[in-house]
Amino acid sequence: MRFKNEDDYKQRIKRVVISKAEINQKLKSAGKYIDSIYDGRPILLVSVLKGAFVFLADLCREVSVPCEIAFMAAKSYFEDTKSSGSVAVTMDIAQDVSGYHVVIVEDIIDTGRTLSEVIKLIKARSPLSLHVVTLLDKPSRRVVELDADYSLFTIPDLFVIGYGLDFGEYYRNLPYIAEYAE
Repeated sequence: MRFKNEDDYKQRIKRVVISKAEINQKLKSAGKYIDSIYDGRPILLVSVLKGAFVFLADLCREVSVPCEIAFMAAKSYFEDTKSSGSVAVTMDIAQDVSGYHVVIVEDIIDTGRTLSEVIKLIKARSPLSLHVVTLLDKPSRRVVELDADYSLFTIPDLFVIGYGLDFGEYYRNLPYIAEYAE
């Protein structure tokens, strides 16, 4: 997607749904939650790219237990505002997760299809434990039975951008979460 100009780009930002200050406050709680589960034991934070990279960067600074970071890439949107229904894992984790307590760091749980596939893949590799922390949860759109262990925010059925979330690869750099205006 290309924009005619900066005004065209900005007009697609309908309204701020979650402010930067609200995100920062919830990040601290999420870090404390992770610390309480692992009580000093090392963990592997797995970010599902590309959307969760901003969340992971900020979350890992709120965690005090020793942690490593790994990346996976999976998608189901393919430059649309609706999930395609099929999930593609486009990049896998390099580490052998069998010796790790794994925390999947997800940007948004919408239909649940993508995260469900990622969970199956990681569980099949026998991690010591597995938890899911998501920035956003949109339960009204769920088609797969799935709940995160910790959600920072529950949102209604809106297409959102910012703080790592995109539309056509744009808007990831916004420091807040906004509703996208189609």
